[in-house]
Amino acid sequence: MVLPLLKLGTLALKTLSKPIAARLKKEAGLHPRFRNYIISIAQANHRLTTTMQRRIYGHATDVEIRPLNEEKAVQAAVDLLGEIFVFSVAGVALIFEVQRSSRSEARKEEIRRQEMEGMRQRDEELARELEFLKDKLQEIEHLARGRGLAGVFNLKQAHAEDGKLVKPT
Repeated sequence: MVLPLLKLGTLALKTLSKPIAARLKKEAGLHPRFRNYIISIAQANHRLTTTMQRRIYGHATDVEIRPLNEEKAVQAAVDLLGEIFVFSVAGVALIFEVQRSSRSEARKEEIRRQEMEGMRQRDEELARELEFLKDKLQEIEHLARGRGLAGVFNLKQAHAEDGKLVKPT
C-alpha cells in the first residue's frame, strides 16, 4: 500500500515542480539584482556552448563570440534556471527512491541471513542428534552381539550387566 502512494507522491512532486519553475522564471526576470546575475550566467553559458559547438564542428575557436542581447540573455537564463529546478526535483526524487529501495533490500537480505542462520543451527542440531542416535545404535548392536538375539529383546538385563541396578523380572 505504501509503495504505490509513494510513487504517486513522487510523480505529483515532479508535476508540481513545473509550474513552480515557471513562476521562478517569471520572478527571476523581474528582480533587478538577480536579473544582472542571471544575465552574466547566461552570457557565460552562451560563450561555453558556442565554443563547444565550434570545436565539435571543426570551426575556429579563437573568434570573438558576440554576447546575447539583454532580453535573450534573460530568457536563456530563466529557461536554464527552470530546467535546473525541474531536474533537481527529479534527481532528489530519484535519490530518495533509490535509498528507499536500498533500505528495503537490506531488510530483505537481513531476513534471508537470519533464515539461513536458523537453518544452519537446525542442521547442526540434527547432525548432533544423528550422531547421538548412531552411538545408541552401535551400543545396542554391541549388546546384541554379546547376548545374541535374545539380548536385543531383553535390554533390562543388558543394562544391569553394565553396572546399573535393575530389579529382575
